[in-house]
Amino acid sequence: MTPARWRSLALGALWVQVAALLGTAAFSLWRSADFSRYFNAAEALIAALVMAWWTTLLGRALNAQPTPGTDGVQRALTLVFPWLTSLRGALWGMTLFGVLGGANPEANPVALTALLTIWGAAIIASNATYGSLARVSTEPLAAAPRRKLMDWLNLAAALSLGMAVLNVVPIPGFSGDPDLSTQLVYGLGGLLDVTATLLALRALQVQPVPGGEQSG
Repeated sequence: MTPARWRSLALGALWVQVAALLGTAAFSLWRSADFSRYFNAAEALIAALVMAWWTTLLGRALNAQPTPGTDGVQRALTLVFPWLTSLRGALWGMTLFGVLGGANPEANPVALTALLTIWGAAIIASNATYGSLARVSTEPLAAAPRRKLMDWLNLAAALSLGMAVLNVVPIPGFSGDPDLSTQLVYGLGGLLDVTATLLALRALQVQPVPGGEQSG
C-alpha cells in the first residue's frame, strides 16, 4: 500500500479509538457500582482528549507539517498529558499498596506480579510515546526523534496486548468474575489500541523522508 493509504488507516483507527475511550468512560459509570468507577471514567475521558490531540499532531507529522511549540494542540497535550500519567500512576500505586498490604491474600502472586509489571511498564511506555511525538511534531522528518518514537510505539503495542489480556482474563482472588459485556468492552478496546498503535508505527515506517529513505 502507499504511504498515504497507511496514513489514512492509522489516523482512522486512532480516531475510532478516541470514540471508544469515550464509550468506555460511559460504560464505567453505567456498569460499576463502587467509587472506583469515577477514577476509571475520569481516566478514560482524559485519555480520549489526549488521544485526540496526539492524533492531530501525528497527522501533521505524517504530512511533514511542523507544529511550533506555541501551537494550541501542542500546548494542550503538553499540559494535560502529565495529569493523565499521574492519574494512571495513582491507580497503579493504590493497587500496589493494596497488594503489599495483604488485601488479596488468595490471589496468585505470580499473576499479580505480571499485572503490576506490565501495567507499570505500559504507563511508562505511554508517557514516552506521547513525549516522543511532541518532539517529532516540531521536526517531523528528523531521523533520531522519529526512530525513538517508532521504538516506543513498538514497545507500547506489545504492552497494550498484555494489558488487554489482563483486563479480560480475571485473576482469581484479585478480581471478580467479569460479565460478558465487560470483557467485550475492555477486550475490544485493547484490541483497538494494539491495532491503532501498530498502524501508527507502520505509517511512520513508510513515510517518505528526504533522500528517499524509509524506515521499513
